[in-house]
Amino acid sequence: MFKDSADGINIDLLSSSMAPTVRISAVAYYKLYFHAAKHPHQPVNGVFLGTQDKVGGPIEVQDAVPLLHHWTSLSPMMEIGLDLAGQFAQENGLKIVAYYQAQRNVGDVGLGPVGEKLLGRLREQFKDVVGFVIDGEDFGTDKAALNPWTYSGDQWKAVPPSDKPFSQGSVYQLSSPDLPTKALHYVREEGHHQAFGDFDDHLEDVTIDWIRNRTCIPIDA
Repeated sequence: MFKDSADGINIDLLSSSMAPTVRISAVAYYKLYFHAAKHPHQPVNGVFLGTQDKVGGPIEVQDAVPLLHHWTSLSPMMEIGLDLAGQFAQENGLKIVAYYQAQRNVGDVGLGPVGEKLLGRLREQFKDVVGFVIDGEDFGTDKAALNPWTYSGDQWKAVPPSDKPFSQGSVYQLSSPDLPTKALHYVREEGHHQAFGDFDDHLEDVTIDWIRNRTCIPIDA
């Protein structure tokens, strides 16, 4: 820990308490949305890829890589999928900057042991990594339906609802506030989620483009 020589402020503590801004692109949000929509009664998880110029600086989420939809623990397959996602990120000048998951129970917005362990591993490579848990009760509405989790005081903590994540002025933002409405349209009216694939799907059919999912992404993204 270091202290400012002028006023004794604990710089390390101050910087750790200030969450960086996080902006999620249309491509990344659509992928998360289609992943959860395809498996509404199963847990799903994946990672967000993006950029950050310096620790504590703004995080720009540019892409998402879906991992699994029937995971219950840290399995070898999950580890392999995570490593492949990391390689893809590095090849494209990106980093794994966040993790997302949806629980089996609609009202469960907790990380759980698996989520915490995965985030702990990711934090070793990216200090400001953020966790997002999909809120099943808000999913399918005009809300972002994402509950952020950050590391503070040696543990993962949910951002309190009073902070109103993804509202105007929040440090958490979608690239466009109408993305949830558009994503719902693409699911209900055009079925974009039906062809969406994750690493689990790829293990059963190696022709599935689970990392890019090019055919599923709307042209407006």
